[in-house]
Amino acid sequence: MIQRSKISLFLSTGFFLLFSFFGITSFCQEEEVLVKPIKNDTTAVSINKVSVNKYDSATKAHSPKIAAIRSGIFPGLGQIYNKKYWKLPIVYGAMGISAGVFFYNLSQYKDTRFAYRVKYNMRVNKTDSTLFSSIKPNLVPITEESLKFYRNQFRRDIDYSVLVFLLLWGLNVIDATVDAHLKSFDVSPDLSLHFKPGYSDLAKTNGLSLVLKIGK
Repeated sequence: MIQRSKISLFLSTGFFLLFSFFGITSFCQEEEVLVKPIKNDTTAVSINKVSVNKYDSATKAHSPKIAAIRSGIFPGLGQIYNKKYWKLPIVYGAMGISAGVFFYNLSQYKDTRFAYRVKYNMRVNKTDSTLFSSIKPNLVPITEESLKFYRNQFRRDIDYSVLVFLLLWGLNVIDATVDAHLKSFDVSPDLSLHFKPGYSDLAKTNGLSLVLKIGK
C-alpha cells in the first residue's frame, strides 16, 4: 500500500515553516529610554523624550535592492547581507522540505506510472510481461485502477510542490527586502508624554489628561 500520509506530513511541515518564517518579527530596532528628572511643578508631570536609536551613515547606505537581488539569485544570501543569520535555518529548512516533497512525489509518480503501464499492457496488449518483475514489491498487490489513481495524484502533487517551492523562494526575497528597508529606516521622533490638568467635556469633571506630543 502507498502511504499518502507521508505526503500530508511533508506538506503540513512545509506550510508550518512557511508561516513560522513570516510570523517571527524582526527585532531590527532597539530603543533607549531616557527619562529626564521630573521638575517640581504642581500642574504637570512630564516623561520626556523616548528616543529610538540612531543609525550611522553606513547603515543608511544599506541597499534593499542588493538584498533582493542576492536572495533572488540564491535563498539566504539576502539574509546574510542583512546580518540576520538566525533566519538561515528557517529559510533552508522550509525550502529543503519543499524540495524533498518534490523529489518524493516525483519518485512515487515514476514508480506508479511504470507499474500501471506494465499491468495495462499485460491486460490489453499482452506485452510487457517480462517487466512485471521490475515493479516495486509494494505496488504489485495494487490493482490497475488504483495505480492509475495514485499516478494522477502524485502527478498533481508534483505541481503543488513546485508551486510551494517557488512561493517560499519569493517570500525569502520579500523578507530580505523588508529587512533591508527596516535596517535603513531612521526613526528618531521627539516624543514627550505629559499629564495635564484640565476640564473634561466628556466626563464633565476636572482631572488629569494624558497628552502625547510628537515632534517639536
